[in-house]
Amino acid sequence: MRELWLRLQSAALSGACVLFFAASALRAQHSYTAADVEDGARLYQANCSGCHGPEGDLVPGVNFARGKFLSVKSDEDLQRVITNGIPGTPMPAATFPQFMTFPVMAYLWSMSAPGQNKLPRGDAARGRLVFEGKGECLNCHRVGLRGSRMGPDLTDIGGLRRNVQLESALLDPAKAPPPEYRSVRVVTKDGKEYKGRLLNLDTFTVQLLDSGERLRSFVKSDLRDYSVLTNSGMPSYKDKLGTQELADVVSYMASLRGSK
Repeated sequence: MRELWLRLQSAALSGACVLFFAASALRAQHSYTAADVEDGARLYQANCSGCHGPEGDLVPGVNFARGKFLSVKSDEDLQRVITNGIPGTPMPAATFPQFMTFPVMAYLWSMSAPGQNKLPRGDAARGRLVFEGKGECLNCHRVGLRGSRMGPDLTDIGGLRRNVQLESALLDPAKAPPPEYRSVRVVTKDGKEYKGRLLNLDTFTVQLLDSGERLRSFVKSDLRDYSVLTNSGMPSYKDKLGTQELADVVSYMASLRGSK
């Protein structure tokens, strides 16, 4: 995860991902649900963003966010490319089952949907000042060697998430967090309560990282109660930051591509 994407040489990419074809025409062939898109986003991040980048624009001649593909004329063509790869090029065959190509397609089509970019152009330098100051983001997040481990490490977030995803996370963070960043609340039999980031939950024990970044481990039989919290705990910045400040923070986060 710490490695930045492999930048493919244009000479080696002939036929790797396919003639320009409008994504809107392809998208009309099938309907996709929000769940399909969400599943596809996870698969894309894990399997595709390393070469294509979060915006899908690192391969010459291809730009998923702008609806540019190479030699894809139907969903079936794209499924074939995802499933089998393109022999003789850097485009590999998928390492996941064929039925999972459907949500990947849904996500690819969603990337070029109109009306996604609502913020003005941001400035990364100004965004860093807001991120570390008014936004108080380092209270929960870590960038390089600075910040807290309570929330997701953002050191390379710009290589993992699109700008529109970063914007959504700042404005509408209410959806459930990924499993690795869920929080837990435990109450011991003597009434003491502890909350923190869930590190492990097995048959007999619960481990968490508390607000002071101390590792705490509990035996379930010693607890009165425990529960995994479904909300992310991330505040919305909709009313806390102005439009330009939000754009600047998104620009700064998009610039985070790993610590040297």
